[in-house]
Amino acid sequence: MTTPTPIEIAESDFEAIVELEDPWVTIVWNDPVNLMSYVAYVFRNYFGYTDEKAHELMLAVHHDGKAVVSSGSREQMERHVQAMHEYGLWATLDRADAQ
Repeated sequence: MTTPTPIEIAESDFEAIVELEDPWVTIVWNDPVNLMSYVAYVFRNYFGYTDEKAHELMLAVHHDGKAVVSSGSREQMERHVQAMHEYGLWATLDRADAQ
């Protein structure tokens, strides 16, 4: 019977693994349909942001045309994008390093 050989991982390898964990973002885009108050409501209701944070992100969407509203794994961001679509908001996902 053979015993497994322990694998030694350097601390720098851990940093690379952590960087790969959350490489995706959800972006909400401005649109001519939804009211600013509704967009802030969605951010509070879905993401659980405070009133202040939801208002800040809503203003970024309104003034800058888009805002990054969350980051995480691709699967998580796909779920967030789908949820934003269900709320009637225009959202996409992208790699975090593309921002």
